[in-house]
Amino acid sequence: MKNTSVPQWVTDTAYTLMGILFCAFALKSFLIPNKFFDGGVTGISLLIHELYHLDISYIIVLANIPFIVMGAYHVNKRFAVKTFAAVVVLGLCLQFLPYPQITSDKLLVSIFGGVFMGIGVGLAMRGGCALDGIEVLALYTGKRISFTISEIILGINIIIFLIAAIDLGLPTALYSIMTYYTASKTISFVIEGLEEYTGVTIISGESQQIKEHLVMELGRGITVYKGERGFLRESFDVSQPVDIVFTVITRLEVRRLRNLVYKIDPKAFIFTSTIKEAAGGVLKKRARH
Repeated sequence: MKNTSVPQWVTDTAYTLMGILFCAFALKSFLIPNKFFDGGVTGISLLIHELYHLDISYIIVLANIPFIVMGAYHVNKRFAVKTFAAVVVLGLCLQFLPYPQITSDKLLVSIFGGVFMGIGVGLAMRGGCALDGIEVLALYTGKRISFTISEIILGINIIIFLIAAIDLGLPTALYSIMTYYTASKTISFVIEGLEEYTGVTIISGESQQIKEHLVMELGRGITVYKGERGFLRESFDVSQPVDIVFTVITRLEVRRLRNLVYKIDPKAFIFTSTIKEAAGGVLKKRARH
């Protein structure tokens, strides 16, 4: 049979174009008419637009260029080229597409402006590029100072919102913080979706039954580590060999797995950890390269 799968570049292009349209919609229909802001380079562009009344379509392209150049050196040139093309197309959409203003209600603008902006940025990231270069700056800076990337991005955004509060008023800055928070949560949801993976480690004296149920009932792949359990204060020298079971599931399956394990062994020790990306093995989620 012939392979009818869609080429990866077609999927990436579709994600990127949809992301650009959503971002332009969020900017022209919600944020710009109501003088609201987002974080990152988009927030800087909106701030310059409001303070100096320059055309946002030019500002957003020019503001991203330094970070795209950084991306060429610290990520790869293909990423930089795709990001530059996406930002230019975003600028063209802002310049020529007649998006209508949807509402002037500040709460609706802060929430839905952030939602549509998050959808757009998230889709572009799934397409393999970025519509906001602030993460590249954080990656560049993080190699030279002791702060994490998240802390650097937070610091930059605090400066943006402080300037907005001083020049445009505290209420606008507070609503803009809500917009940024909504956008960041939406980005995570778009990228990771409902099938965000969770790593689960299980330590139990009934590991043989647990392994069998995980594979046969849940249909999950497992990895087994050889370990020891015991080492209690009152009997520190007493321990028993144990199979430590590790598996990867979606967050929708966590409760079912926990109930299954505790039904077999109510004293089992279970701990979970969030996995940002997983592919291969028996996982059903699409692989991103």
